[in-house]
Parts: sequence; C-alpha cells; structure tokens
Amino acid sequence: MSFDLTEKRYIRETGLEARVSRIVEPVANGLGFSLVRVKITQENGMTLQIMAEDENGRFTIVNCETLSKDLSPVLDVEDPIDREYHLEVSSPGIDRPLVRKRDFAAYAGHEVKIELADMINGRKRFRGFIKGVDDEAVTITLPDAPAGTDPDHRLLFSTLAEAKLVMTDALMEKARIDQEAHPIDDDETETVEIANDDDDSISEETH
Repeated sequence: MSFDLTEKRYIRETGLEARVSRIVEPVANGLGFSLVRVKITQENGMTLQIMAEDENGRFTIVNCETLSKDLSPVLDVEDPIDREYHLEVSSPGIDRPLVRKRDFAAYAGHEVKIELADMINGRKRFRGFIKGVDDEAVTITLPDAPAGTDPDHRLLFSTLAEAKLVMTDALMEKARIDQEAHPIDDDETETVEIANDDDDSISEETH
C-alpha cells in the first residue's frame, strides 16, 4: 500500500488536542512524515505527546529530533497551550494506535482493541482479530463470541473512537521481521523530549 501523507485519520483528537494537531500535521507532512496522534497528559506537570511515522510506519531518533526542532518554534508562535509543558515526540511503537485505513490493512490477522464513539447494540468495546478492511469499515473476529452468534463484526471507521494493537507473540514477530527489512541505524529509544522553557533543553532516553 502506497504511503499517502494526506490519507484521512478516522480517529482524531478533540478540544485542545485537535487545535494542536492542526498545527503539528502540516509541519510533519512538510518533512515527509505522517501524524499518528496528539495527546496531552499531566505527566511532568504537562506533556504534549506527538506520535508520528515515516513511510515504513517507523520513526527513528533522528526523525524525532528533526520534527521536534521544526515543530518547537511553530508551537512557540502559535502558542496553543497557555502553560509550561514538555514536548515529547515518539514513534508509534509496536502495540501502536490504528488511526487510518492503511493501519488496519497492514495489521490484518492481528489482535486489536477497539472502542466506539457511541454504543451500538449495547456494546462499545471490542477485542478481536482484524479479518478484513473495506472502504468504510474494518471487520474483526471476536474469539470469545457466544456459541450460535456471528463472531464477525463490521465496524465503520466513522464510528471509531480508539483502536490499538494488542501486544502478542505474533505482533512481536512481525516487528522483528519489519526491523530486519527496515533496520534502524541507531539503537536509542525512538522518543525525544523537549522542555518548553527558556533553555530549550532536549533530553533523550536510551534503553
């Protein structure tokens, strides 16, 4: 599947996170990266987490640094957050969130946890294996479906609130194979944190 920087994200942010994502996404796209997710947490007082990826669904420490350095001055000018915060840029990780149609297609056969925006037939949360993807929906198979019921559920992309891969042996093996096909030159963790203060210090964590 070709890498389309403009492919729609079905699972999107709301409120302040949505405002930040509108600032972040053009910067990431300009560097050839796709935005995966923006999340604001209360960690370290306040942390702005930016998750992005390259065409292989990966993000090296160099990619993190590049996006961080281009993004910091833009955020300073736009000033979407009215208090001190830490900027953290990272890769999607192995048990990554799935936000675009291509994400679900790439992980067909793997286990996923999905939460809907609204309850459907008395249910809002699903956990199963990705069976297939079409233009409008993902179909997952529930391993614990009651006897006599259809284990397959077709969930429209437009109804999804959250979707995340479940860490399994099969997913770890896929990650190993992907690493061999697209090795990362550095052995550092794929996260860069920048404190939003006067000294613009950057802290990098290593394994």
